[in-house]
Amino acid sequence: MTTPGPLTDEEIPRYLERLGLPGLADIHVHFLPQNMLDKVWRYFDRAEETYGWPWPIAYRVSEEERLRLARGFGLAAIPALSYPHKPGMARWLNDWSADLARRVPDVIHCATMYPEPDAGQYVAGALAAGARLFKVHVQVGKFGPDDLMLEPAWAALEEAGVPVVIHAGSKPLPGTFTGPERVARLLDRHPQLALVIAHLGMPEYWEFADLAERFPRVHLDTTMVATDFTERFAPLPDGFPARLAELGDRVVLGSDFPNIPYPYAHQLDALARLDLGDDWMRKVLWENGARLLGLGSPANLTAQRT
Repeated sequence: MTTPGPLTDEEIPRYLERLGLPGLADIHVHFLPQNMLDKVWRYFDRAEETYGWPWPIAYRVSEEERLRLARGFGLAAIPALSYPHKPGMARWLNDWSADLARRVPDVIHCATMYPEPDAGQYVAGALAAGARLFKVHVQVGKFGPDDLMLEPAWAALEEAGVPVVIHAGSKPLPGTFTGPERVARLLDRHPQLALVIAHLGMPEYWEFADLAERFPRVHLDTTMVATDFTERFAPLPDGFPARLAELGDRVVLGSDFPNIPYPYAHQLDALARLDLGDDWMRKVLWENGARLLGLGSPANLTAQRT
């Protein structure tokens, strides 16, 4: 049995109550310096030229309002994922993210990296400072995850066991370095990496699912998957929901909030429409992400917020 998903954001708290969940463990949320976020939003304003279809930002509001909304959705802790597109950006993005986590207690201390000579040094520094979640975007950054300049950084992340959300799939735009092959080479070198494949690896769903089956700490995040928006250009293949059921312990909620062209609730409803059962939904919406992010018990969550 699968409880019908929420159709509006206002319905989310009641939906979580029906599932018996203390909140949502969404691993794929973005917070950026405002000048950088403005550039991202201007990019999506031109989405029809870039992708061939519009991409209206549903939550183009202030940082304070975005935090309020995320808490209202039920996010037990709020990721602040960022990613660089050129050398020299990652270090200052990491400084900004660390400061955000210091001033907003329920924001997760996040970090990122880029293939450059000091990547190993600043990744080690971010881990020492308490970073709990990383983001890598190979299409935007135009680099391979197996770039040798990243080797010291990957080794540090593997040893620390800190999860890394990696966008390596070839949708919504392909790139020279997208696809599963380079990720597979990276995992052959670092088989204990806690990689979280963004968007289930869209559209190379089967190939990235195979990596999750081969490597013990690889997970798949649900960001934008099965929504009415992405089903137009990267539909889930026939039979793939059954594969998601088999990988239930490795699938974790992701949303891409705030840069989504539909209400947050639609992601939850899209997953519920797969009809994989309430136990699967509990794992995806809470249990798997809470384990990866170290969120602990509901009582501990209350303590973390105060």
